[in-house]
Amino acid sequence: MRKYLFSASFALLVAATSFSVTSYAPPAQASEIKYIVNDVPITSYDIQRRAAFLKLQKRKGDAKEEMIEQTLRQAEMKRLNIRVSDKQVDDAYARFAGSNKLKPEQMDQILSQAGVTASHFKDYIRTQIGWNQALGSRFRAETGGSGGTSEQDAVRRMLQQGGAKPSATEYMLQQVIFVVPASERGSIGKRKREADAMRGRFNGCEQTREFARGLLDVTVRDLGRVLAPQLPPEWADQIKKLKAGGVTPVRETERGVEFIGVCSAREVSDDKVAQMVFQAEGAGKGDNAQADELNKKYLAELRAKARIVNR
Repeated sequence: MRKYLFSASFALLVAATSFSVTSYAPPAQASEIKYIVNDVPITSYDIQRRAAFLKLQKRKGDAKEEMIEQTLRQAEMKRLNIRVSDKQVDDAYARFAGSNKLKPEQMDQILSQAGVTASHFKDYIRTQIGWNQALGSRFRAETGGSGGTSEQDAVRRMLQQGGAKPSATEYMLQQVIFVVPASERGSIGKRKREADAMRGRFNGCEQTREFARGLLDVTVRDLGRVLAPQLPPEWADQIKKLKAGGVTPVRETERGVEFIGVCSAREVSDDKVAQMVFQAEGAGKGDNAQADELNKKYLAELRAKARIVNR
């Protein structure tokens, strides 16, 4: 459930991958306060930018209602002392731009031309990240802190299925990062060639640090024991194709260029694996409706207690 909540809270963000690059600039208008939500003003300019955002996403919605709900979420995040750093927001923004084969600067331009602006989109991202944390806290409170399928639940389900424990691949992984500061992105091609050269020499994790010695700004991280359901989504498909001694292709990230080597891989079966497998299965079944229902309930409660003034 907790894993789903993270995905659900970014559902609209992911939906934005259908962005139309066609420029759309709403006519300039004088900004005026339209609503006051718990002493926080929502201006006509805020609503105008959200309407442009909906148009860019090709998504139906009420811009006024979305801004009211966003303001309610932000007030609840503040009450719960949930803080989302600028780095978290910037990293998410860069990943989103990259998934659309764009650089952040290009995304800035598209959003500006569409009348959305990068600042409005980043404020939206910040709210989605923080609201996900609020939903997770609320869910744990309502379920007594279980946060989803427990190991006891997993054992019960195994007994129902004849006692067979599901298995998963356990990886020992090593991450190699060729750091490229944002100010030096123009040299990323050179760094990628250096990373490809080192990747070509990889035949296990024992000698990686020796290979990295003498190279400038190269970080080697031992990621430890990672089960297949825990693999980072952006790397999972590539890693699952590898055996021990294998290495992923080099890819660009917000840190620079990097690859991941597989030190070892083996099939394991225990109660923790069963718990994770059953949680993953549940995320595709009943959890979606449960999370959506919690989101609606939570927002309804906030709205009922809020002071909303229509100017």
